[in-house]
Amino acid sequence: MSESKNTSMFSKENYIWMLAGLILIALGMFLMSGGKSNTDPAVFNKEEVYSPIRITVAPILILAGLIVEVFAIFKKPKAA
Repeated sequence: MSESKNTSMFSKENYIWMLAGLILIALGMFLMSGGKSNTDPAVFNKEEVYSPIRITVAPILILAGLIVEVFAIFKKPKAA
């Protein structure tokens, strides 16, 4: 009788957490992008570049995504 052991370092749950972290990072990057003027590219729009979403929410999402990634890597798979 041979027992087959799971030799994979990560379980399905780890990969789900990793995907969630990547989605948070991508969402933060998307929210941080942009900033050019709709009418004239030479015009600097201070309100759009320094909006609270770009300077506060987006970096928080990116950091949260990185924390989720670290959690996903260090999370031990449940013993079956």
